[in-house]
Amino acid sequence: AVTALGFNPDLDQFLRCGLGAVDPFAVRGEIERGDTGIVIARREAGVGEGKGEAPVTIDRIRTEGEVEYRFTHPDDFREHVRDRKGRSPVPKLVTAKEAVTAFVADGDYIVYDFSSLTRGPQSLIREVIRQRKKELWIGAEFTLHESPLLVGAGCATRIDVGFLGYGNYIGQAVCDGRVKAYEWTNGGLALRILAGARGVPFLPTRDLLGSDNMKVSAAKTITDPYTGDPVCLVPALNPDVAFLHVHQADVFGNARIFGTNLFALEAALASFRVIVSAEEIVETDEFRKDPMRTTIPYFLVDAVVHAPFGAYPGAMPARYEIDLEHVDRLNAIRTDGQMGKYLEENIYSVADHEEFLDRRVGAKRMRELRRRASIIEGYR
Repeated sequence: AVTALGFNPDLDQFLRCGLGAVDPFAVRGEIERGDTGIVIARREAGVGEGKGEAPVTIDRIRTEGEVEYRFTHPDDFREHVRDRKGRSPVPKLVTAKEAVTAFVADGDYIVYDFSSLTRGPQSLIREVIRQRKKELWIGAEFTLHESPLLVGAGCATRIDVGFLGYGNYIGQAVCDGRVKAYEWTNGGLALRILAGARGVPFLPTRDLLGSDNMKVSAAKTITDPYTGDPVCLVPALNPDVAFLHVHQADVFGNARIFGTNLFALEAALASFRVIVSAEEIVETDEFRKDPMRTTIPYFLVDAVVHAPFGAYPGAMPARYEIDLEHVDRLNAIRTDGQMGKYLEENIYSVADHEEFLDRRVGAKRMRELRRRASIIEGYR
């Protein structure tokens, strides 16, 4: 079961583990708060150490953010992987339209490891907008031009970020309440994905302590049982879908990223469904010849989309440079009218990514952007 939990001081306490510690993010059972401020947890039958109800007393959490957050119990995600993620190599090459139709639903939580400036999954983002998906929750260390597009198109209503930009449009949308933005810091979101990938309910960090991020995220502060100092905990994140744009992939889903990588592998491990878009489709033998260069193994991937210039208008290291003129157009969007005009011209009026490149970008522009990508060492 996947649940987007709201803040509740009585329900956001967890069951005792074998050492007597308390998991502060994933409760299964009934929670009560006594008159003394001590929390009483009653376990479900079959959950924890034995059957039936067993009261557990725990100390208060020192501080906690009062915003909603996405959480999946690690055992529920483990069950999904066991039952739904097969190890047989089967062809998964589909179009972007087919991938988004099959694997993205209204209300989904979507994560991506890079954004609109470099190696972002822009062709997949445009397809989501083209299909007019609704009530999406977006998670990214930094989400730039795709966030105003998703909000302007009425697709996204919540965003978990470390950095949110660019342009006036998205800032005004946050101020107007059209989208809720929760700030975790880049490191905090990376740790949430890492926890989801490792199958643990949370991970500790110190980088949120003493900051206002404790008020605008769902992080919690407890007393470190080893040092006695305060330590911050961030809950695991298991997104519904991960969008990952890569340099190379084969039809089964093996994928390579050359150069900078944020949390592509961790996102693939943590997500219920994974869509890979690739600049180039190569033979599987290429991966067998040099398996150490494989970033994402096939068994984590649900769909592969061939998407040359799939990061446009952003750059793809060693393939093409960022189109700054197009980016300037995005930065200039301030009103709903300007947003509607951009969406109609570049997304709604074209059938797919290929038509967008042919009619809105053009072969001459793409050749120029390829020519500018002169730094190739370390990216091949």
